[in-house]
Amino acid sequence: MPNKILILFAHPLFEKSNANNVLVKHIPKSPNITFHDLYQEYPEFDIDMKREQELLYNHDIIIWHHPMYWYSCPPLLKQWIDIVLEHGWAYGSEGFALKGKLLMQAITTGGKKENYSPTGRDRFTIAQLLEPFCQTAMVCRMHYLPPFVVHGTHSMDEQGYEKNGRLYADVLNYLENNEINPKELEGQHYFNDWFKTKNR
Repeated sequence: MPNKILILFAHPLFEKSNANNVLVKHIPKSPNITFHDLYQEYPEFDIDMKREQELLYNHDIIIWHHPMYWYSCPPLLKQWIDIVLEHGWAYGSEGFALKGKLLMQAITTGGKKENYSPTGRDRFTIAQLLEPFCQTAMVCRMHYLPPFVVHGTHSMDEQGYEKNGRLYADVLNYLENNEINPKELEGQHYFNDWFKTKNR
């Protein structure tokens, strides 16, 4: 059985993002992949908690796809996390709805990869900056996978966008059609780097 994937996309300026436009265009057209644009669905930030919980319940792999905004996510996705991951449903002594599901982030950064290091301009690694999201997954009894990261979007050319778009498509196809063992990915910093090594 293929995995059902829910892509929760959050970009308040999607029309101005060349990188994310290309990534989204490369999402495979599959009955097992649901693309859910939060800013399109909830322009007034009036999130339908029950609808979102049903979407989560009916998918195996959840992807938070967003740009890095001040070392975190855009505000609507943060509100989504606050509202949808309800105590007694997603976590707590009776919250088991998401147990065993996989969670991954697909993020874009304007800065280059070398900036995200102890000696770089941003001082912290991507893994360190995303630790709150990892911990959120753990509290919800989900398995947090290493993120798919596209760095350097501010200086990227069309060929670079296209290359990363094709890689995103390949990653999504792989996630859909393969059994994912989270333990195999422990210690990996980026899903894309692991994926490229695995598929040489």
